[in-house]
Amino acid sequence: MLANGNAKLKLAVYTVSFVLLALAPLFMSDFRLSLLGKFLAYAVLAIGIDLIWGYTGIMSLGHGVYFGLGAYCMAMHLKLSASGGELPDFMSWSGVEKLPWFWAPFQNAGFALIMALAVPVAVAFILGYFTFRNRIKGAFFSILSQALVIITVTLFVGQQGFTGGTNGLTNFDTFLGFNLRSPSTKLFFFYMTLAVVLLVLVLAVLLVKSRMGHILTAIRDGENRVRFIGYNPVAFKVFIYCVSAALAGLAGVLFVLQEGIISPAQMGIVPSIEMVLWVAIGGRATIGGAVLGALITNAAKTTFSEAYPEWWPIMLGAMFIVVVLFMPKGIVGTIAHYLPRWRKPKLSAVVAARELPPRGEISSP
Repeated sequence: MLANGNAKLKLAVYTVSFVLLALAPLFMSDFRLSLLGKFLAYAVLAIGIDLIWGYTGIMSLGHGVYFGLGAYCMAMHLKLSASGGELPDFMSWSGVEKLPWFWAPFQNAGFALIMALAVPVAVAFILGYFTFRNRIKGAFFSILSQALVIITVTLFVGQQGFTGGTNGLTNFDTFLGFNLRSPSTKLFFFYMTLAVVLLVLVLAVLLVKSRMGHILTAIRDGENRVRFIGYNPVAFKVFIYCVSAALAGLAGVLFVLQEGIISPAQMGIVPSIEMVLWVAIGGRATIGGAVLGALITNAAKTTFSEAYPEWWPIMLGAMFIVVVLFMPKGIVGTIAHYLPRWRKPKLSAVVAARELPPRGEISSP
């Protein structure tokens, strides 16, 4: 009865939250709405991190790479569309005389979208397979993921003629014939991003409640035990890591369509660590908490930077410290921890007595 009541409460909270988000264009300016759309794109990424960290126990500090790869794949298509069939401007400035062979297929939007998911998955599969097979985990895997960030950022900065260097890719005009600067197009992308968040959230909840979700949680709590009872943790860890990378790439696509720029700075170490903090603040192993953490953290970052341009990093850092010290389970995790206690006194004595097993059936731990 208690679990059923909590499930209904969660459903009500999710429904009200998404209704309010759907009504956001009615009371928000175009600028604020664009920011909210960007934060929702981050929420997709946060769900992916929660799946591997909160439910599987894999802390990745390199998800900025997968986010950036997805964004760059879509940005390449947008840049070619803006160039009108000619060589992109940054290539001409860098002395490139002919469109590189690996750029040419990105003239097709469908190909760009597929690669925005496939490239992050391919990189995640290679890294995940060889590290998980060798039982590298914990802090060692986190360090390896940061090494991947350093390598990727250095490569993208150094290959200026092909990637735009530190400036990245920007100055996009249209997508599938729609003007990216048009308010109606921005509104469409906002609702599209909101729909993607809802779909990803539902699929993630179904995944964690399925048999596979229970196996992932078991791997987090005791990987050796999972191995001893006949499961192969490597296969499950590689799978969920690839799923998380695909969600990061999808978030990059949604981001670049709304923000209009992607650069190596947005896939570096600091952004990658911030992505993990979104989940920590919202609550690990709570899919809704990942979404809430992404929205609250980025909204706070924007608010602090606008109101206190000199002090906002300190204020944001103080918020992180307060959450870690006083709410180690995150916002949603803390609420979920105390909510059953608030609801339990409402149970009748008869129901409470029925929940206890007979004395003879109580076994010692």
